[in-house]
Amino acid sequence: MKPSIHPDYHMIKVQMTDGTVFETRSTWGKEGDVMALEIDPLSHPAWTGGTRQLDQGGRVAQFNKRFGGLTLKK
Repeated sequence: MKPSIHPDYHMIKVQMTDGTVFETRSTWGKEGDVMALEIDPLSHPAWTGGTRQLDQGGRVAQFNKRFGGLTLKK
């Protein structure tokens, strides 16, 4: 490896939204810094199964509403 071109890899603390803290190695911040997460697997709907916004008025729904009854049958 070439010297002085790689970032500093050090220990930081990561604080989850529920207040739990764990240590990991990272290039983020400085040695001993605390990274406070705003979204994590404990709070994000993708992991918790919370409410989802379905495609009610998106492009596909608009297309199906406009051209849904068309067929290629003669």
